[in-house]
Amino acid sequence: MNQPTIAVTGATGFVGGHAARALADAGVPVRLVVRDPAKAPKLPNAEVAVAAFGDRSAVEHALRGIHTVLMVSAQENNTRLAEHKSFIDGAAAAGVRHVVYTSLVSAAPDAIFTLARDHFATEEHLRASGMAWTFRRDNLYQDFMPLMVGDDGVIRGPAGSGRAALVSRRDVAASAAVVLQDAGAHAGRTYELTGPEALTTEEVADILSAGLGRAVTFHNETVAEAYESRKAWDAPPWQYDAWVSTYLAVAAGELERVSPSVEELTGRPPRSLAEFLAASRG
Repeated sequence: MNQPTIAVTGATGFVGGHAARALADAGVPVRLVVRDPAKAPKLPNAEVAVAAFGDRSAVEHALRGIHTVLMVSAQENNTRLAEHKSFIDGAAAAGVRHVVYTSLVSAAPDAIFTLARDHFATEEHLRASGMAWTFRRDNLYQDFMPLMVGDDGVIRGPAGSGRAALVSRRDVAASAAVVLQDAGAHAGRTYELTGPEALTTEEVADILSAGLGRAVTFHNETVAEAYESRKAWDAPPWQYDAWVSTYLAVAAGELERVSPSVEELTGRPPRSLAEFLAASRG
């Protein structure tokens, strides 16, 4: 196997794993950077390196010899931004030339969705790193919509009549694989990755009803109701803020823009939520 010059983080998850598989299918050697090597997918032309985002020394070691890395954002936690910065610093020290980062639509220092602020700060750290960068700003994932439905068949949140251009994780991963194979052509670019339509949460509920074969409705909570109803789960304050502000960002229109980027990158139109659900049924 030729020495990989492309690395993929998050290879044990959906986006990183599917991007890595797409590279392997194309015959591209790839290094999988994971925390647990036992969970790394077994792929042709792939090697495994172990590093956690927050361990700068391990990241530097894992990325030596790598030119381009797909940085799939870390799992939500209250130290994620520090972990991101540590990873970026380790990548720069290793000599990485280009980082392709999985960010979020509406990333901004004053974004309503609280986690989008961390994504913007990560982008800024990358801009200042000296490495080339490409930002892939994903919309909310279609894959998670069924999980938003409560046991009573109700989606609850203060989303109002706002819309979100939901995207499938499979389209996100396919787009990433394209960028990684010719990263120089995408240097300094920001791509918003969305589905083909912007849906209200009520419309999402209707589509889920048809796709899941059970009644799903939407209840537009007040902010106070939203915080109260989420007390059913024991979570830290930052997590409650993130959950509620997701819906508030939708209500404010921060996630409503429909982008052509998925089709421009992959050559095919993105899946709609209805198409995603149909494919999920097999």
